[in-house]
Amino acid sequence: MERKYWVPALERAQDVLQLIAEQPSVLRLMDLSSATGINKSTMFSLLHTMETLDWVVREKGDTYVLGSFFGVIGNAYFAGMSLVKLFEEKVARSVERLGETFQLARLEKGELVYLAKKEAPAQVRLISEPGMRLLAYATAMGKVLLSALEDSQVLALYEEGSYQAFTPNTVRSGEELLEQLRMIRKQGYAVDQEEIVLGFCCLAMPIVDRNGQWIAAVSCSMPVHQWPHKQDLAREEIQILAQGLSAIMPL
Repeated sequence: MERKYWVPALERAQDVLQLIAEQPSVLRLMDLSSATGINKSTMFSLLHTMETLDWVVREKGDTYVLGSFFGVIGNAYFAGMSLVKLFEEKVARSVERLGETFQLARLEKGELVYLAKKEAPAQVRLISEPGMRLLAYATAMGKVLLSALEDSQVLALYEEGSYQAFTPNTVRSGEELLEQLRMIRKQGYAVDQEEIVLGFCCLAMPIVDRNGQWIAAVSCSMPVHQWPHKQDLAREEIQILAQGLSAIMPL
C-alpha cells in the first residue's frame, strides 16, 4: 500500500487494540509496550487517549479490555451488512410487480453511497452500482436522506456556487435544494426527474431504525416514458419495501 500519507500513530493504535482484543483483561501498559516496541511514555499517551475515546477500558488490575466504542461500531457494521441482505430478500417482489430497478443506499456527508441494486430484465441499465458515490442533492435517495437534517447542516455540506449540474434539471443552489427538502418532508418521499441522468426518473423513501434514525433509503428508477403511468405504483411499492425493512431493522 502507498505509505506516502501514512499516519504512524494510527498504526501503533491498531497494534495496541489488536493485542487487547486477542488478550482481554491480561495485558498491562508494560506488557503492551514490550510487545509493540512502543516506549512507555508514548504508550501511556496512547492508552490515555483511547480511554478518553472509550476505545479501551482500564480495569482494576491495570489490565485493558476493548471499550464500548467498538460495540457501537460493530453493531453499525453488521447492521449495514444485514440491511443489504434483508433488501436482497425483500426486493424481488417489488421488482417483479413493477418491472423496474430498485436500489439501496446510505448518506455519507454530502454523498450518496450505493449499497445494493436489483435490476429488472431490461435493455437499459442504470449507471449506479454498489460502492458508487454520487452527490446526494442530485438523487432521490440522497435528497430524502438530506431532508432528515437541519437546513444549516445541509448548507454546510455544499459550498454555494459549486453545485454540479449533471443535467438541466439538477439543483443549482442551496436555496433551491432547501425548497425541495421542505416539500420532501411534507410528502414523505423524494423524486428525481432526470436530475442525475437524462431519460430516467426515480422515487425514494427512507429506512428508519427502531431509534428513529434515518439510516438508508430505497428507490425505484425507470425510463422517463414509464413515469406517467408507473409513478403511483412505484410509490406504493417503495413504501411497502421501506416500511418492511424499517420494521425488522435490529437495534
